[in-house]
Order: sequence, then C-alpha cells, then structure tokens
Amino acid sequence: MNKFFIKKSSIISFIFIPIIFLWHPNWLGFLGFQPYWPLLWLLPWSMINGSINGLIFGFFLGLILDSLTLDNNFTQMPGLIICGFLFGRVKLHSDIFVGHFRYGLICSIGSFLCGTLYFLQIVFRNFSDSNSLMFIPAVKNILAEVFLTGFFAPFICSQLFRMFNFSKRKL
Repeated sequence: MNKFFIKKSSIISFIFIPIIFLWHPNWLGFLGFQPYWPLLWLLPWSMINGSINGLIFGFFLGLILDSLTLDNNFTQMPGLIICGFLFGRVKLHSDIFVGHFRYGLICSIGSFLCGTLYFLQIVFRNFSDSNSLMFIPAVKNILAEVFLTGFFAPFICSQLFRMFNFSKRKL
C-alpha cells in the first residue's frame, strides 16, 4: 500500500490543488490575499518532467480551475500553459541553497505573468464600460499574490520537488 502512494504521490498531490484553491485558507494568506497555488505544484512537476508535460498539465490545471470558478468569462489557462512550458525549460541547479530561493523568484515571475494575463482579459472585456482608475485595486491584488507566491514557493516547491523526484526514482 505504501508503494502505491509513493508511485502516485504526484497525482495525489495534483488532486489537492483544486481543494486548496476552493478552501482558500485564511491562515496561509496575508490581508485576504492568497498565493497562486497551482504554480507551486506546476514548477517542480515541470522541472522534473519537462516542457511538454508542463504545458499539458498547465492546460489541465487551467481547465479544472476554470470549471470550479463561477465566472465563465475569463480563463486561467493561458497563464498556466505558458508557465508550465517555461518552467519545464528551467534547469536544475546543483547548489541547494540557491535552488530554494530560485523557486521563489521563478514562481513570483510566473504568478505575475498569470495575474497579468487574467487582468488583461478583464480589461479588454470591460474597457468600454469603465474608466482606468477602477483597475488600480487589481494591480494591488496581483502584486500581493506575486509576493505571497514567492514567499511560500521555497518551502512548498522544494518539498514537492523532493517528493516528485523520489517517486520518479522508485518507478
């Protein structure tokens, strides 16, 4: 039974992304903002399995998260697909200390990319309806999400990376 969980640990952890996304734990956030949870799983998965798998799982993550949200006008898929592909291009580093902080920087950049693409969808959809001052709080939300994603990434991504690498070796 333990062997089954070791082999399937990446898929089991994939299931927890929509749960955490919907649960929205306040004790892990800051002033009501949360990190962008899908990137924290997508980075180690893409680094280990490559760009194409990162692109595919970015698509599936976007599809699942879009099906869970109530607003069907905007999608998270473009940002997650691009991030999955780009994260797969990142090479592993031999220095563990640098690697941990690099997770934070890469996830921050990915969170900024995903947040900006989502924001641009909203702007293009509602450009004629409102003035530009109404979009200022959205920029604050994106920056808070970028900070929190970069803050939690070294802790979470390093553990997931270790778990995915261990399960891949056991196959």
